[in-house]
Amino acid sequence: MGHAVGLTAHDMSDMGRLAQLAMNPQSGATREEIYLAVASLYRIQGASLNTRERELMREILRRLTRDVEMAIRIALAQRLADDANAPHDLILLLVDDSIEVARPLILNSPLLTENDVLKMIAEAGIGHQEAIAGRPNIGVPVTDALARSEHESVLVALVRNATAKISSGTYEALVHKSRVLTGLQEPLIKRSDLPPKLATNMCEWVSDALKTYIRTNYEIEPRNIDTALSEAQVTLKSEAPAPKDPPADSAQKLIEKLAASGQLKAGFLMRVLSQGQSDLFDLAFARLLEMELPRFRKMFYDGGARQVALSCRAAGIDRSVFPTVFNLSRQGRGMAANLTVNDSREAEGIFNGFTRQSARAELH
Repeated sequence: MGHAVGLTAHDMSDMGRLAQLAMNPQSGATREEIYLAVASLYRIQGASLNTRERELMREILRRLTRDVEMAIRIALAQRLADDANAPHDLILLLVDDSIEVARPLILNSPLLTENDVLKMIAEAGIGHQEAIAGRPNIGVPVTDALARSEHESVLVALVRNATAKISSGTYEALVHKSRVLTGLQEPLIKRSDLPPKLATNMCEWVSDALKTYIRTNYEIEPRNIDTALSEAQVTLKSEAPAPKDPPADSAQKLIEKLAASGQLKAGFLMRVLSQGQSDLFDLAFARLLEMELPRFRKMFYDGGARQVALSCRAAGIDRSVFPTVFNLSRQGRGMAANLTVNDSREAEGIFNGFTRQSARAELH
């Protein structure tokens, strides 16, 4: 362990005795016991220690670290993780330890400043960076620094952190990286604050399932379509009236306008369904499947989960969205909306066993 730290007579207090024991343990006290004694003393008396005393205690802990079991160091870090009164330099000492020790402090300690975190990103390894990426409420300077990493695990941890504040410029950089780092695509797309334009750009390189998710959740309609939709809302109430046949002229005009402009897609169906516009949903779905409205309604509402699953598959609606379509469409008509285990299994078989084209053929 080397020679004892040099001490003056004045230093020969409890700390001095601990220092001597740390360097030359002869009293039967283990290094673990000394480590915890020093750390506890530091924690309790930290505010009243002078500069030399603080340096002495840090030196003791540094020298003992390599000989103290990791479980002991982790336990200490966990006790200090939510302690707002612990000495700041003790927290930094433990954060500089292995990631297993540092993690609880990186994730939870209120004493770590933004500068502390930025310094860690610049100097620490991937494990520390991953933990920082998961720290609650990290701000733009920190997320900007993390996003410059080329390590997929760090970037994925960042975009999975729902409380992280990410700038539009950093989102652009992350989207660009997702071309190559495929593991980044799904968590990035599923962030609620991802700019819609960047989400639609990702359609160029993501899987079909993620394309469907983007179209369903990031549909960007032209302003004239929003205007037409507003007009249709005047006629189509959000309650659960009986189906109107034929639908209001404004609704029919809207659907034809969408179809003509190539905007009649799964995203529009989900949008009007979530708004409770059942007649508009039926009309749009029937048009998308190229079916007469009365025939669509009979098939969709009387045919059970299988017909809903086939319709969704034919329209390009993702499997994960199917339960929402089933439940909301039934609720909108005042029908029971309970998917059984068998219903779910049957739907799974439809999505796995049919392509969009074969599902459309089955419906017709």
